[in-house]
Amino acid sequence: MSDLRGKRIIVTGGAGFVGRVVLRRLMDLGVSEQAIFVPRRREFDLTREADARRLYAEAFGGPGRTDMVIHLAAEVGGIGANRDNPGRYFFANMAMALHLIEGARLDGMAERGGRFVQVGTICAYPKFTPVPFREEELWNGYPEETNAPYGVAKKAAWQMLDAYRQQYGLKSAYVLPVNLYGPHDNFDLHTSHVIPALIRKCLEARAAGAEKIVCWGTGSASREFLYVDDVADGIVRAAEVMDEPTPINLGASFEVKIKDLVETIARLCGFEGYIEWDTTKPDGQPRRCLDCTRAEKLLGWKARVGFEEGLRRTIEWYKRERGL
Repeated sequence: MSDLRGKRIIVTGGAGFVGRVVLRRLMDLGVSEQAIFVPRRREFDLTREADARRLYAEAFGGPGRTDMVIHLAAEVGGIGANRDNPGRYFFANMAMALHLIEGARLDGMAERGGRFVQVGTICAYPKFTPVPFREEELWNGYPEETNAPYGVAKKAAWQMLDAYRQQYGLKSAYVLPVNLYGPHDNFDLHTSHVIPALIRKCLEARAAGAEKIVCWGTGSASREFLYVDDVADGIVRAAEVMDEPTPINLGASFEVKIKDLVETIARLCGFEGYIEWDTTKPDGQPRRCLDCTRAEKLLGWKARVGFEEGLRRTIEWYKRERGL
């Protein structure tokens, strides 16, 4: 196991939903706050090569001083946002990974024994992957159409890391989290993922005395969800122990139908109205559930937070934020 104390670590997306928990985990392990650099978008547009190069030149007071990059930053959203922004989501996610990985090489990170940690996505899996998803299936088909550009961009980053390991000796790690949720998530109804969108819909409907909420699709698709604290633990563990980008699933190893998910969130939010399904809208990938055997074997990692407990924490956080 690598001791992260004393390492100088760039964490892209470190001010975001997952990033804030990753920072807390790093500091729990003895990494000093001064040894963590979080680039903010207003200062570093990482889709631009010049800004990515400048990041390595300026972090920690000069070039050649970065020991690790944990790349969490992404442009991502739910089915609607993916359908509206396929070009942007491909470009932004591909460009950030491309420039940051090449920047690490140019900064001499491989020669210093540094490591690049890339967070991928299960959107990279084929649409009809056998359930539970095993990492060996990643190339056995095309991703689900609504999120394929995002998924392919993230998968290309994995291949770039593998190529850089072979040619330049750059150490790296590559993890594939399942759908995430928790406090500080994005609750915008258009760009958010399913859990925060449903929490907001149910709480607002309850407050307004609405008779119903409308949900996309048929409710027959299934998903798996991982609490934000658990994924942060998995990412940091990969940063500690992995030297090559073997793809590793991070999930809770359970499957829930969207219909059952909606009913559970409605119950926890106290919404007692009718749930209407708009079947003109897509369901997305038919099923998602991960085999996390590799994560347990290589990282010694398993999810710990129970699903209803995680939902309750998320709902209570959102209610406090909104004064509900």
